[in-house]
Amino acid sequence: MANLKLFQDKAVRAEWDAEKEDWYFSVVDVCEILSGSDNPNNYWKVLKHRLSKEGSQLVTDCNQLKLVSPKDGKAYQTDVLDTKGILRLVQSIPSPKAEPFKVWLAEVGNDRLNEIADPEKAVLRGADYYRKKGYTEGWINQRLQSIEMRKELTDEWKKRGIDKDKDYAILTDEMLQEWSGLTVRGYKGLKDLKKESLRDNMTNIELTLNQLAEVTTTAISRNEQPETFEQSRQIAKDGGRVAKNARQEIEQRLGQSVVSPINARDKERLEIESPGTLKQIGGG
Repeated sequence: MANLKLFQDKAVRAEWDAEKEDWYFSVVDVCEILSGSDNPNNYWKVLKHRLSKEGSQLVTDCNQLKLVSPKDGKAYQTDVLDTKGILRLVQSIPSPKAEPFKVWLAEVGNDRLNEIADPEKAVLRGADYYRKKGYTEGWINQRLQSIEMRKELTDEWKKRGIDKDKDYAILTDEMLQEWSGLTVRGYKGLKDLKKESLRDNMTNIELTLNQLAEVTTTAISRNEQPETFEQSRQIAKDGGRVAKNARQEIEQRLGQSVVSPINARDKERLEIESPGTLKQIGGG
């Protein structure tokens, strides 16, 4: 469910992305506030067409999330932009509300700055976010740990001069494929996912193995201090191989694969508490 943020008594639907540590805002809601249009969907459609003809990166950066419509209460795929994207959007809409809206965005972001100063607040907010979505407490604990491990890994990559999203994606793919046998796209296909987060749809065993791959990759990188992207790529594979060995031992004991098609549509099944439960889920 989307969070509702109020700007001058107007609701803006927003979702917090825990992985990217950024807000995603409904573009139509922002267009309605800034333009005052009675038909914000059509306003955005015309604006998007103009921006696309101008070659604006804004349209390319636009993503879609399922947000609940205030009109009928149903969830629809909705265009969203992160905070930087929304700031660029504001510059494209002539409005006397532009500056107050920028201040409002800064205030929304300030909540996250407070959490940086007091990390416990971020942990509590993250747990509450997943709790509202219906995840079990055991799974939530595992997921929050995996978020912290992921952050440590990306921080390490930044120290090694890797700062592009596409490079993060390549290294993540190498690591994931090494331990699971699947790329991110292939893994999402197995779980019947599209825009959804892969990690939010992993079982606790999958999260644990992925976390092992990431923490091992971080440790090896800190120890070897790679100087090139290809060296970091090899280290990502090495970290994934450690998790692969663990996975093979688990599967040998259980007699079946732990790479699972289960997704968050059935959240209780994501928390595998025993081999007997795993066998029942896997149909073995």
